[in-house]
Amino acid sequence: MRIGLLTEGGYPYVSGDARLWCDRLVHGLAQHEFDVYALSRSRHQEDEGWIPLPRNVRRVRTAPLWMGEDDEVALGRRARRRFTECFGELAAVLCGVPGASSGNVSGAVGGISGDVSDAARGDSASASSAPGEAPTSEADRFANALYGLAELAREEGGLTGALRSEAAVRTLERACRAPGAHRTAREARVPDLLTVAAHLESALRPLSLDWYEHDGLGAVDLCHAASGGTAALPGLLARHFTGVPLMVTEYGVRLRTHYLNSPDAPPAVRSLLAAFQSRLAAEAYRRAEVVTAGNTHARRWQERCGAEREKLRTVYPGMNARPFAEVGESPDCADPDTLVWVGRVEPAKDLVSLLHAFAEVRKQSPGTRLRIVGTPVGPEGAAYLGHCRTLAAQLFPDEAEGPHAVGDNPVSFEETGGPELPAAADAYASGAVTVLSSVVEGFPVGLVEAMLCGRATVSTDVGAVVEVIGGTGLVVPPRNPQALAEACVALLRDPERRARLGAAARARALELFTVEQNIEAFHSIYLEIVSRAPVRRDLLDGTGEPLPFAVPAEAHVPVRWTAASPSLAARSGPGWAASRPVRATTPLPAPEGAR
Repeated sequence: MRIGLLTEGGYPYVSGDARLWCDRLVHGLAQHEFDVYALSRSRHQEDEGWIPLPRNVRRVRTAPLWMGEDDEVALGRRARRRFTECFGELAAVLCGVPGASSGNVSGAVGGISGDVSDAARGDSASASSAPGEAPTSEADRFANALYGLAELAREEGGLTGALRSEAAVRTLERACRAPGAHRTAREARVPDLLTVAAHLESALRPLSLDWYEHDGLGAVDLCHAASGGTAALPGLLARHFTGVPLMVTEYGVRLRTHYLNSPDAPPAVRSLLAAFQSRLAAEAYRRAEVVTAGNTHARRWQERCGAEREKLRTVYPGMNARPFAEVGESPDCADPDTLVWVGRVEPAKDLVSLLHAFAEVRKQSPGTRLRIVGTPVGPEGAAYLGHCRTLAAQLFPDEAEGPHAVGDNPVSFEETGGPELPAAADAYASGAVTVLSSVVEGFPVGLVEAMLCGRATVSTDVGAVVEVIGGTGLVVPPRNPQALAEACVALLRDPERRARLGAAARARALELFTVEQNIEAFHSIYLEIVSRAPVRRDLLDGTGEPLPFAVPAEAHVPVRWTAASPSLAARSGPGWAASRPVRATTPLPAPEGAR
């Protein structure tokens, strides 16, 4: 089949989100074709270029979110009125203006409903409304406004100029001042309105792209959005215009990320942008055939944001187990009295609590050492690393390095790539227990790496830690140095327990968190979605036969054929009883239903 892979700030660029798992997915499904539609986030990302692409990536189309040239589309009077109605209704939903009052903002809602096709209203009865009637829910109002803008952009050749115009800002301001608007929206000032309008223009930039014709996303069998938010918008539009089924995958819920990344924004900006992200996420969840999460923690977020439970699947991130195989199969550690922490150095990892916990460990096991292996993230991470170094010197003053020191500091700060720790696996192998002390965590990749290395672990109960550990390690509350220290001491004093937990952890990681299981899960979901999707176009092969998929399927029978009885084998001939798998290399004809 042909998959349209939709990304934002990730694959196929060298740096960015979702790059690694998308690359593994494309390589792992070599029997299928991929069309990549990528939205870039910065000029630096584009200047870095792409990673090497496999042969089954048929083409790549990109568009920047960090800049947009004016499309120089001059809207006529009727088009300007439609834009004001659609954008005004969208702004009214974000501001919480009731449907009955939206006429004060954008005019008659019936004008919007009449311009939006039935596909925009979905398949359920609740998503439809008679011409001239207000939609029955805010979700339907948002959808009608969004697809109304998409229809207008398709007819006029783009809406970049209109979304940047003063008219858009004034429409947003009227929505904020309309009766029934939220208090935070009513308090929006001119700088706030300009900020929100700029963010909306950037997020809605896919409306003006020419990706949705039958030679673009209309030619794929399935759209797979590699994240929520703006990345899913092209998939929504492809579904709206051409009926292509959509699938959404989130390893980090974009709405949650938005809440965490904008704590310092003014209340009006934070409220309006959160409302937009929430409505866009709910629309993507509603229209998608399947929504996958990387763990149960993210899955709960998706369900709270409107995803139907029947559509939700958990597909754990796939990790390459080969680099950790040698250490995992030889669980002996270099130093049984060493604790190891591996990760990115930033405040969310709470190394301060780890250092205080280690001070308690030293009181009970004076010979214990702590190796902190990681690289600081940005200026904030560098400053945090300096703070942690200073704290380590203060906690262990008699052993700190210096002209009057009596010994080495038991805490070392290192990075991988040197002669002592050339790779991450060597860092895990250098200690008996791996520690995770985070206060915020999504899917703990470092924890899975330690499990693949067969290491016993002590972790804080954040994010998906408990789900990943599954009883193969010790878990303590976050920001509790005393509990962290007690758990570390318990494992340091019991080598047999460490060995049992490490072996169980490695077995669990190999069963659930490998690249192979990740690829197989997505492949099964692809087949399930396409099997339910109707044939949307008539494609013929060279002989004039229907061609429902980009690549015809092959039959693979993974069983061994043997004779049921000697007499039957004699009648059938010697070839029938051959004990070997049978594989049909000739494409099988498509069934009548697929045709």
